[in-house]
Amino acid sequence: MAKLKRNLGLLEAIGLSLSVIAPTMAMALNVSMAVGVAGVAAPLGFAVGTVMVVIVGLAFVFFSGRVSRTGSAYAYIGETFGPKAGFLAGWCMLLLYTAAGSGSAALVGDFLRAALADHGIHIGGYWLLFSVAALGLAVVFAYREMSMATHLMLVLELSSVAVIIYLGALILKAVGSEGGLTTAPFHPDPVSGWWGVGYAVVFAVLSFAGFEAATTLAEETDRPGQAIPLALICTVGLAGLFFVFASYVQVVGFGLENMKALAADDAPLNTLALKYGTLRMATALDIASAVSAVSAVLGTLSAGARMLFALGRSGLSATAARVHPVYGTPSVSVCIIGVLMLAGLLVWAPLVGPASYYDDVGTIGVLALILAYLGVTAAAAYHGLHGAGRIWLVIGGLGTLAMAWPLYNSVYPAPAFPDNLWPYVVIAWVAVGAGLLVAKPGLGRDPGA
Repeated sequence: MAKLKRNLGLLEAIGLSLSVIAPTMAMALNVSMAVGVAGVAAPLGFAVGTVMVVIVGLAFVFFSGRVSRTGSAYAYIGETFGPKAGFLAGWCMLLLYTAAGSGSAALVGDFLRAALADHGIHIGGYWLLFSVAALGLAVVFAYREMSMATHLMLVLELSSVAVIIYLGALILKAVGSEGGLTTAPFHPDPVSGWWGVGYAVVFAVLSFAGFEAATTLAEETDRPGQAIPLALICTVGLAGLFFVFASYVQVVGFGLENMKALAADDAPLNTLALKYGTLRMATALDIASAVSAVSAVLGTLSAGARMLFALGRSGLSATAARVHPVYGTPSVSVCIIGVLMLAGLLVWAPLVGPASYYDDVGTIGVLALILAYLGVTAAAAYHGLHGAGRIWLVIGGLGTLAMAWPLYNSVYPAPAFPDNLWPYVVIAWVAVGAGLLVAKPGLGRDPGA
């Protein structure tokens, strides 16, 4: 069996994780959604979410320093609780990457539509053409040389983040000159309380979704036992600081008394750029967000293809486990994931609009993700209990509790229609995975182990 090409390093690993997180794109949408449930305390939700994800990230660090195989949660849980449990974890991660990538592709068109609208050019439903083009571009890059793709992801993300940091500096300067800087966003909102903060953590976790993507490159990275853990730590730490900063400047930029306006704004960064900057800056932010979304499509497609490759190699599909003889990439899996992303983009997104589509499939993906994260943290706790050290028992236990909270808050009290349907979609997806395990008793045993 052909092997994946091992030609990546630390920067490439960071580039993949950072692109899947897509910090700029996340802050362009998720802060408004967090404000909708937590009010002024949305930044507190992102701060709490960062701490939770750091704990979960340490569980991934534990395994990534010991297991150098493609598959991420699939490999880690499979080694601890057996191949069937590992397969289900990988199956959940596959749903995350596919859903997140398709939703990100929709946002490419949405952000570019907003950029053109700033100048009086209205394209209506033609945003879909930009989205499909972005997905096609991502397939081409993911199919070919992975090192080139990861370099592109890193450049795109860092350039788009720089634009938001510049806008944030302008907002802090302007609000500070009027005495408007306050610590109120780091206290629970009087109306929603800690329940609102807990629900906001769901959007914080959504913003971090895919931070572990670097672990899918374990068989393509030199010295993965050192490079992958360091990539995870750098990605989560830097992204967390950026999320808290970006959510805070949006809250104080709108003004504490205008949280309803922020929650209802589909393009809050655009609004703030027009208020504190110029029309050109607003357009630049829309383009930066589109660039971040393109990077997210490329990152999720790359990570999803490697997850499908690992599952295919474990018995799901020999075709999906093929490696390109020249590029050394899981080329068939890249095409399969690309087609799945395209299907949702063409069938579902036009019915509800790009922003709602991203919200819907993103929620589905993050619910599946939390299940996989719960498995990894529980696995770390298990190893801590069986000789790895008490510290890993504590980290694994805390990580499990940390992920249980947003999972509980996302299903109870039951959200309004159609958000109340998404947990059932995830349950159905897991049921399909369980059905595959019954139909193929040997499924999940990775020959690369």
